[in-house]
Amino acid sequence: MDLFNPEIERNILPYDGTAFYHGTVLKAAEAQYYFEKLIQDDNFKNDEVIIFGKRIVTKRKVAWYGDTNYRYTYSNTTKQAHLWSPELLALKKIVENNSGTAFNSCLLNLYHDGDEGMTWHSDNESPLGKNPIIASLSLGAARKFSFKHKTTKATVSILLDPGSLLLMKDETQTHWAHQLPKSKKVRQPRINLTFRTIIG
Repeated sequence: MDLFNPEIERNILPYDGTAFYHGTVLKAAEAQYYFEKLIQDDNFKNDEVIIFGKRIVTKRKVAWYGDTNYRYTYSNTTKQAHLWSPELLALKKIVENNSGTAFNSCLLNLYHDGDEGMTWHSDNESPLGKNPIIASLSLGAARKFSFKHKTTKATVSILLDPGSLLLMKDETQTHWAHQLPKSKKVRQPRINLTFRTIIG
C-alpha cells in the first residue's frame, strides 16, 4: 500500500500499531530555517554500528540530544546526549504541541543524499520502554519511508515532506519494522529528528 502526500491526519498502519501522519507542522520558510541551522551542527558524527560482530562506520551522521546527558545504546554502540540547543528546544515544543506527548531526548540523523538510507529495523531498545512513542520530524529533502509487518510482511509507504511529522506509538515497534530506502533520484540532504523518551 502506498499513501503518498496524505492531506489529513490518519493512522497509516492497517493493524497492529499506530502511525499518525500529521502532515506539515512547519511552514516552508520555517522548515528551511531550521534545516539550515541544524545542518551546521558540529555534533553530527558518522554513526557506528556493530553487525554480526563487525564494526561499521556509516555515511549517515547522527547527533544525540536530551534533557540531561542520557546514554543510549543501539546496534551495540552507546551514545551520550548533548544538551538541547535553542533551535531543538523550539522544535521540541512544536512536536510536543502537535503530538500531545512530552519527550526528553532526540536522535538526529543526517542523510547527505539518496545514496544514504536506513535498513529495516524497529526502535525497541530497552531504554525506550514498552510500546514507545516516537515522533519523527523531517527537514530537507522529501524521502520515502516504509513500514513492513514482521509476520504478514505487508508493507506501507509514505512520502515524508519537509516540515512534516510522523508519530509512531502503541505496538508499532513490536509488530512493524521501518526503513528509509535509498533513492538515486534524491540529490539533496535530509535531517530527520526522532523525539523519544528515555525511561529511568
